[in-house]
Amino acid sequence: MVEERTRITRTPEGETHTETTVYTDSNSSGGAGKWVLLIIMVVAVIGGIIVFDRLGGAEIAKDNAIAGAAADVGDAAQKVGDAAEDVADDVTNNQ
Repeated sequence: MVEERTRITRTPEGETHTETTVYTDSNSSGGAGKWVLLIIMVVAVIGGIIVFDRLGGAEIAKDNAIAGAAADVGDAAQKVGDAAEDVADDVTNNQ
């Protein structure tokens, strides 16, 4: 409910001053809505933590796979280098 009160003041000189004050009743609920909102927010935060945790695990697995592939490429390159040295030694010794 809104209530408006107006107070008019007159000075001895004849000036008039008006002051209006508005009063409103606050409709505060019992608080059940606040608890429901709080529970929804907590569930959302927990869900976000779980999602980011699982995405982080997938990222680590991808990084480990890339590191393993790089190690395999390095081993293959080493074998190619060793084979090239063997061939160069064979060619040099046969002349």
